[in-house]
Amino acid sequence: MVEVIWHGHSCFELRGNGLTIVHDPFGSVPGIADPKAEADIILCSHSHWDHNNADAVKKEDSEILEEFAGTKNLKRLEIRGIGTFHDEKRKGSRGKNSVYVYQLESVTFCHLGDLGHDLNDEEVSAIGQVDVLFIPVGGFFTIGPDVATSVVVKLNPRINIPMHYRAPMMGGMFSSLKPVDDFIKDKENIQQLDGPSIQITKDTLPEVTTHILLKFW
Repeated sequence: MVEVIWHGHSCFELRGNGLTIVHDPFGSVPGIADPKAEADIILCSHSHWDHNNADAVKKEDSEILEEFAGTKNLKRLEIRGIGTFHDEKRKGSRGKNSVYVYQLESVTFCHLGDLGHDLNDEEVSAIGQVDVLFIPVGGFFTIGPDVATSVVVKLNPRINIPMHYRAPMMGGMFSSLKPVDDFIKDKENIQQLDGPSIQITKDTLPEVTTHILLKFW
């Protein structure tokens, strides 16, 4: 069993197989307290301050990857980083972005970070089969609802968890993000949970893509 906890924005904490993995810990996002965790592994998709606040969640022996492409074994876990871009033209105007893929408790997780463009065939092949997908849907800094929908169709996850959208309390430049309703308005198989966490096992994965909305506020 893997416990998935959403801390807000693009930050997720995964607990399974004796490990705690934290994706894209943020700092100084208006309206949201910085995440708190004790991570064995910290995976930062890129170097922007709202995705690489490792100090908030690290401990003495934490392993950290930032904007990593390739394959690496950390604390018995094989992690694949697929290089992508933060902008839709793939010219690096906002820098590079790493998509991270790994298997925990026989469930394959994929965190897309601040993906800024649709995926091509080569990138889809590199990512491979996905059970649980964490995908940005808010636009402005990343892909928006339409491109996110295309990416979900291409990767065909069993569970899709939207992230990086405008939550009610978010202020400053983050108020320019689109709400999650813009992404789910034409979707089927939606589950709205009342809290920030969900427990996932291989045996209980849905047969068709199910969009699960977590709530950290």
